Amino acid sequence: MSRNSVLNTRLSTTLAAACLLAASLLHASPLPHLPSFEAVGSGTMRFFGLRLYDATLWSPGGVWSASQSYALELVYARSFDGAAIAQRSIEEMRAQRPWPESTLARWEKDMRALFPDVDKGDRLIGVRMPGAGATFYSGTRKLGQINDEAFADAFFGIWLNPATRAPDLRAQLLKSP
Repeated sequence: MSRNSVLNTRLSTTLAAACLLAASLLHASPLPHLPSFEAVGSGTMRFFGLRLYDATLWSPGGVWSASQSYALELVYARSFDGAAIAQRSIEEMRAQRPWPESTLARWEKDMRALFPDVDKGDRLIGVRMPGAGATFYSGTRKLGQINDEAFADAFFGIWLNPATRAPDLRAQLLKSP
């Protein structure tokens, strides 16, 4: 066998292994303590054409139901202040339903206490646990929990509620037409 053939074979084998690894990572759970979670769908949030973040919805077996646990992972494409993320979340919640201002103020305060500033490539994950509210992570580090069912419904509704202001992203996350 010629030297070029050996190199081509090694290169092909290495490339195939890298592709398999990448494919397996795409289906791996976003958090080690949620091993049964698989990707349901993913998409990109853009604002006037600018990529803000990539979102992936995870659930047990890759089948989403609002009544079971699920996770939403956001991988940021640019830097954002944590307080600005909290404020924008409140604006999106308010757009879907008229919540009492005192409730929105409490939720914003809770999110500001949890959400860190993010840079390009940072990953925030929210986990919806029915009956327990929402738990938030930066990568795999737990940031904290908000034990409020109404908050959890409103927060994840930003992306998953039929009244979302991002219907195309919702369809991609839920793999619906």
